[in-house]
Amino acid sequence: MARSTSKDAQALFNSLRSAYSATPTSFKIIDLYVGFAVFTALIQVVYMAIVGSFPFNSFLSGVLSCVGTAVLAVCLRIQVNKENKEFKDLPPERAFADFVLCNLVLHLVIMNFLG
Repeated sequence: MARSTSKDAQALFNSLRSAYSATPTSFKIIDLYVGFAVFTALIQVVYMAIVGSFPFNSFLSGVLSCVGTAVLAVCLRIQVNKENKEFKDLPPERAFADFVLCNLVLHLVIMNFLG
C-alpha cells in the first residue's frame, strides 16, 4: 500500500482549487450561503453545549432552520446547474421560486414548532 505524501495532498488541493475557480459566480454565492447556514448551525450547537439547552424546542428550531435552509440551497444549486441533465428544461427563475416557496413553508413550520 502506497503512502500518501504532502505532495499528493498539495496536488489534490491545487486541482480542486483550479476546478473550483472555473465555477460560475452564482454557484459560488450559493456555496457561500450554504457554508454560512452550516456555520450558524454549528455555532448554535456549541452555544447549547456551553450554556445548556433550557428551551430545547428553541434550540431544535434554530438548528433545523439552518440545516433545512442549507439543504434547500443545495437543491437550488443542483437545479440551476446547466450541466445537470435532469433539470435542463427547468428555468432558473422557476428553481428560485421553488427555493423561496419551500423556505417559506420551512420557516412557517419552524415558527409553529416554537410555540
